[in-house]
Amino acid sequence: MSEPLPTVAAFTDSYLPTVNGVTYTVSTWHDRWQSRGGEMPIVYPRADYDSGPSEYAARSLPFPFYDGYRMALPTTPDEVLNGDVDVVHAHTPFGLGLAGLRFASKHDHPFVASYHTPTAEYASYVVPDAATGLVRSASERWERWFLDHADLVLTPSERTRDHVWDLGVDAPVEPLPNGVDVEQFRPTDPTEFLARHDLDGDRPLVGYTGRHGYEKCLPDLLAAADGLDATVVFGGDGPAREELEAEARERDVDVRFLGFLDREELAAFYSALDAFAFPSPVETEGLVALEANACGTPVAGVNAGALAETIDDGETGYHYERGDVDGFRDAIERTLDERDRLTENCLARRDAISVERAIDQLEELYRGLL
Repeated sequence: MSEPLPTVAAFTDSYLPTVNGVTYTVSTWHDRWQSRGGEMPIVYPRADYDSGPSEYAARSLPFPFYDGYRMALPTTPDEVLNGDVDVVHAHTPFGLGLAGLRFASKHDHPFVASYHTPTAEYASYVVPDAATGLVRSASERWERWFLDHADLVLTPSERTRDHVWDLGVDAPVEPLPNGVDVEQFRPTDPTEFLARHDLDGDRPLVGYTGRHGYEKCLPDLLAAADGLDATVVFGGDGPAREELEAEARERDVDVRFLGFLDREELAAFYSALDAFAFPSPVETEGLVALEANACGTPVAGVNAGALAETIDDGETGYHYERGDVDGFRDAIERTLDERDRLTENCLARRDAISVERAIDQLEELYRGLL
């Protein structure tokens, strides 16, 4: 009989109903862990969300600088505080991450911290440009302090592990890809999706979905597509969308903004695309690129951050150098020209990028701490 899975208390300042890579990863790991017979209670900021089994809301306040996010007070709900826990895992370094650290320290539990997002990259959202450098420096000092209290730091890519080392973190650091739900993200007939969004044209489709943040450099995609014989499709939403739409009107680009897409629609979205375009230089993994690959869609992306690693150049897509618009256009065109071959490579790697493989590795790491 196999040994029972450890009970892992997960703390996160970003969770449903907000949709992003962190919330997707935490919720998917929770579901997979529970399906294997383990317990993974999640502590998250109270919001307009009907909690499910083993999800516990902590008191929170609206985050004034970013619509949809909430600031949680560093508290641990009694259901978790009084439960049997083997490992504490924090997915963010703020209020609830700090609550997780305190809980682990008080009860002498192993403490794991995931580094999903470089908080310094978001300094421009909360302060004027003149103070961005100071906030960035303070953010990095806080990250280093927080991560150094962990028994193990997990990063979703080797590039992000190197960044954590560059911060001066002394705690052990292991790269662990978050993994893709390959049952959900698989080649899908996009006919109904295309018809619903009036995308039944004969031109190739090049697209992006995700948060429309300034740090994602999405205008680079418009610049690269200017004059390209393709239709550009944006899924998702965010603070940069209004300016992005304004710029699209100034360029010779056929652009469609679809807005927020339910996760149930994403497999059809990716399958409809001939190429996924990803100009964001700040990714710690680039999960949407891997989701696209799992659906058989290759990626043209920037050779920066984790995308330098996530995209296998010439195998699952093509890179371009940051700021090189002509290079971005060339990468898109080459991806379109070689789509059939690249698609075969993407589909051959579905098992390697699956969330099931990630959970296998996660279990091994947890057990190693015990």
